[in-house]
Amino acid sequence: MAKILLVEDDTTFSTILDGFLRKNGHEVEIRYNVKSSIKSLDASFQLILLDYRLGDGTGLDVLEEIRSRGLHMPVIIMTSFNDVRTAVKAMRLGVFDYITKPVNPDELLMILNDALDGTGKKETAKSKQARKEERVETADFVKGSSMPSKKLHEYIELVAPTDMSVLVRGESGTGKEYVARSIHLKSKRADKPFVSIDCGTLSKELAASELFGHIKGSFTGALTDKKGQFEEADGGTLFLDEIGNLSYDVQIKLLRALQERVIQPIGANKLIKVDVRVIAATNDDLLGNATTGNFREDLYHRINEFEIVVPPLRERGNDMDTFIRFFVEQANSELNRSVSHLSDEVHEIFKAYDWPGNLRELKNVIKRMVLLTASDTAEVSALPDEMVQSIHHNKRNKSLGNDSPAADLKSQSEAHERQLILDVLQQVKYNKSKAAQVLNIDRKTLYNKLDKYGLS
Repeated sequence: MAKILLVEDDTTFSTILDGFLRKNGHEVEIRYNVKSSIKSLDASFQLILLDYRLGDGTGLDVLEEIRSRGLHMPVIIMTSFNDVRTAVKAMRLGVFDYITKPVNPDELLMILNDALDGTGKKETAKSKQARKEERVETADFVKGSSMPSKKLHEYIELVAPTDMSVLVRGESGTGKEYVARSIHLKSKRADKPFVSIDCGTLSKELAASELFGHIKGSFTGALTDKKGQFEEADGGTLFLDEIGNLSYDVQIKLLRALQERVIQPIGANKLIKVDVRVIAATNDDLLGNATTGNFREDLYHRINEFEIVVPPLRERGNDMDTFIRFFVEQANSELNRSVSHLSDEVHEIFKAYDWPGNLRELKNVIKRMVLLTASDTAEVSALPDEMVQSIHHNKRNKSLGNDSPAADLKSQSEAHERQLILDVLQQVKYNKSKAAQVLNIDRKTLYNKLDKYGLS
């Protein structure tokens, strides 16, 4: 049994969820808005089930407060299909998973059990990290035969034996941590630790302590000495995921650690020598951030001795069939199912969908599909309704073409706006401040449009 904080502003739906969760042995507290849920936050909760759209804000406001307090319980976001891109963004901030509405009970229970590791017990930071590493299966990134895939693995083989710092760029869900782990396993450090840190989940106050450690009494809450992740990774590889989220002060300390191979725990007078290879990952334009002062340019060049770009799923051509087969087999094994075929319509939808969450989203959709398929053939009824509807909507728009002057004017104007923003971003080398100036809009409006059009 786990203690769960349910944050949902739909009173009817929250009552239904409350009954379902209690029926499955969990203790539930319900809050209906951002303000009351933040007041209720404490370490006694083992899981947060969080609606994205709330009356006085969004689930990301609650998530930010959770991380700023240094709480590390898993968070599951509930969202409409139209907000999937936002849910993907939330996963970069440390959300365990997301589930689309209408919520399927079996799917919710499966994700809850994964998040709680089947025990419902509160975990230590070390056990969380160990479980996270266990979930990153190398098979989640099956080698494809497309040209982008071949190039990716050629680069991994090329850089792995060296000691160069590597910057891995790619959209969320493309498998950046798998790339980092592959580099480590093919390097001379393979028998030493591989330590992974999601910088997006570190609050400004705790990031330096997590990376470099601290001594007892160095700040409020420092009740014992703590060894930082640099020391934990000594001799091995330190993977810094979403490195662009580190504060400027921490960036300075990180640069010193990389250049001088020494760290200084918070509150300590002594320096500690470390031998660590750093692999960093991002889906941001770090160079653009460097020109605006949000990311140190000297640190950018220090971590980018070699760059690897992980291709999004939509650019991997016939690799899609390889991944579908693998994830279906994996889900059959995990869920005791025997799905061996996908209907023609399911295949068509998979090929037409743009997969903003990439491999992670494909895996989740297939796992849900297999769970809902009792026979050997997966039908379209096992896919999320909104996913199917979005594909049918796009097909209708394309069929209208130029034959109808009223052919979804909103979609056409949005497509024009998206292309204009993309053109300007390319002109200013993805400097978002300059792009906002050229487009004559403020940065907040630009970021909203980037999220809307999947350009963030």
